[in-house]
Amino acid sequence: MAHDILIKNGTIIDGTGAPARTGNVTISGNRITSVGDVDGDAHQVVDAEGRLVTPGFIDIHTHLDAQITWDPIGSSSCWHGVSSVVMGNCGVTFAPCKSEDRTYLARLMESVEDVPAKSIDSGMPWTWETYGEYLEALDGMPKGLNVGGLVGHCAVRLYAMGDEALENKPATEDQIGAMHDIVAEAIAGGALGFSTSRTPLHLTPDGEAVPGTYATPEELKGICVALKEQNRGLVEAASGGLAGADEAEMQANLRREMMWMNEISRETGRTVLFNLAQNRQVPNGYRFALKALADSVDAGAKIKAQSTTRGIGVLFGFQNRTPFDRAAAWRALRGMPLAEKLVKLRDSEYRAAMVQQSLENMPPLSWEDLFILSRDNPRYDHDAKDSLAAHAKRLNMSIPDAFIELSLGEEGLTLFNHPFLNQEMSAVEQMLDDPNVVLGLGDSGAHCGMIMDASLPTNFLTYWVRERKKFSLEAAIHKLTAEPAALYDIPNRGVLAPGAYADVNIIDFDSLRLHGPEFVHDFPAGAGRYTQRATGYSHMFVNGELFMQDGEHAGAFAGDVLRSA
Repeated sequence: MAHDILIKNGTIIDGTGAPARTGNVTISGNRITSVGDVDGDAHQVVDAEGRLVTPGFIDIHTHLDAQITWDPIGSSSCWHGVSSVVMGNCGVTFAPCKSEDRTYLARLMESVEDVPAKSIDSGMPWTWETYGEYLEALDGMPKGLNVGGLVGHCAVRLYAMGDEALENKPATEDQIGAMHDIVAEAIAGGALGFSTSRTPLHLTPDGEAVPGTYATPEELKGICVALKEQNRGLVEAASGGLAGADEAEMQANLRREMMWMNEISRETGRTVLFNLAQNRQVPNGYRFALKALADSVDAGAKIKAQSTTRGIGVLFGFQNRTPFDRAAAWRALRGMPLAEKLVKLRDSEYRAAMVQQSLENMPPLSWEDLFILSRDNPRYDHDAKDSLAAHAKRLNMSIPDAFIELSLGEEGLTLFNHPFLNQEMSAVEQMLDDPNVVLGLGDSGAHCGMIMDASLPTNFLTYWVRERKKFSLEAAIHKLTAEPAALYDIPNRGVLAPGAYADVNIIDFDSLRLHGPEFVHDFPAGAGRYTQRATGYSHMFVNGELFMQDGEHAGAFAGDVLRSA
């Protein structure tokens, strides 16, 4: 019997960490039928000689919950080899939700994750109430990617407690019981777990801590019993353990956070996953967190941290926001088409006014830590000579004047990156080396006007594997595929093996490269966002159908909803 697809002569890296080998992969229907020294007839043959053949990548930290309903290819993830995503991170989700709470949850997502509320309002068909119904709605929508989700604490608390949830007071026993039942319904309906936010960085539209930030251990444990009862699901936390004005405060917060995570892991038997990054306030805080994590694992807890492959940075430029927008002359440019902005920037009187106003009210930003990001070859291991401060000195200009001058040199498209987390690559390297840390925090779908980190897989492969040779290809592909699949108990994904779902990448590794971020207006209601593309992913199959080819959608929408196993 002929196979549907034969991928021949490729360098197979199967996701397990096993050595690469040359061979063939066959696919029939949505499954892989054979891998290795195999042959046979096929309706479609792809010659992958000189290229890698890998499982599709799994991105465990996205906020595509709304976007996937109007953007079925799931960009920018689809341009970086990602075939499966986990949504609903950091406690913010759109289910469960009563109809009267839709506006609040949309604005909460905008406040926390910078997903435009006007796009959510006009683009997302809000036809569900429970989380299980949300997943059922996704079942009926076209999807190029496989999508799974966590049920978020903010929505759960609001659904169970009403306006009391917003006050962040301790929940009563009855309220905890109601939240337990809501999460139990979500897990039974297929949620991959429960997520919560405990970081002071996440605020409501009113500037208050999001619901659940100060939840007691009793509340968290009462909710997570639902995972124990069904023996499935993971707990994900945007932890407050690295917050603090100094080392002493951070250590106290870390001890508090590790305590509840240890208790929940031991009492439920489920894995707890928390977000980890270096921060500027306590630059060695991540070291304390790694030590506390190792101690917890040694003591029998199932806890992991997730971090990313580079600095997490805010993007500035005339494509969208600049650091000087509180000055009236700069702020007036917001919302103008780029061509009109350039006319203003080339007007000597207007430019002089911009410079003068910004010098009178300079933002509290270190200009030595704001770096030009190349459009053709964006690098995230920033060199001091690429900082705005260094360029201003070279040009013998003030900081705001140099910002304008450098922007005009690229017709207003110049971008500057300020890594406010993971600012030292040595810290990133130490976290990547740690066996208790997994890849995450790509945040695809989130921080639309500020951050673009969805290119994490391409950055990892081009920088840490090809350039730095820090990881072998086999180890790197494992971290992008089988490791996250095992973490989330997603069966038959993340590996190339007979019987596994046919999520397959074909990659021209030598030609793999990142393009610079670009600000586009393609969201509902005309909202803008940063996107980032890559070159080198020649084919991506999802569930046995060709989804992407050379960076373009090939036509198939074969993605599934990933439900807890």
